[in-house]
Amino acid sequence: MAIQDKKGLIGQIGTLPQVVLEIGCGPHKRIPGAIGIDALDYDGVDIVGDVFDVLGAMPSASVDRIHSFHFFEHIADFQRLVGEVARVLKIGGELEVVVPHFSNPYFYSDPTHRTFFGLYTFSYYATESLFRRKVPTYQHDVQFELTEVDLGFKSTRPFYVRHAFKKTLGFVFNSCSYLKEFYEENLSYLFPCYEIRYKLRKKTGT
Repeated sequence: MAIQDKKGLIGQIGTLPQVVLEIGCGPHKRIPGAIGIDALDYDGVDIVGDVFDVLGAMPSASVDRIHSFHFFEHIADFQRLVGEVARVLKIGGELEVVVPHFSNPYFYSDPTHRTFFGLYTFSYYATESLFRRKVPTYQHDVQFELTEVDLGFKSTRPFYVRHAFKKTLGFVFNSCSYLKEFYEENLSYLFPCYEIRYKLRKKTGT
């Protein structure tokens, strides 16, 4: 898939004072001033192309922050995407990813969804001190520190009453890491979670 760089931004990345990417931005970017990347040519997209092609065209350690909202679940080769994001981020650069939680029943309605996510998904690719349960990294090249994980409870319109109830659940379960882990192990299929948000930082010395 050819890259369409509408504003010639890839060639300017080394000279810009700050580079912020929004991967899979769709027609409306959520991060003001971010460079929007998407495979579909919406009006709000700055660079059209396959995510691996676009990131591959960017210099290593050239990006300050990367944001992605409901995109990572569409990628089958999750490990490759994590590696490419780590390559382009500067040391100390930040990554924010929002994806559907595995208990979200709507996840299964979309045939383009490829990867499941839960509390510990990024723990397989990062150091962290958030959770009592520890998972292996399987000798992955660990280049991130996982700094924050939050569960997102909500309902879509027009289900306003259940939305209010789920927001209350979110307030309770996000109050501490213990309750997040207790929820996912014991209650996730009783009270499905809509989405999950991760924040990571590119580690030094990698």
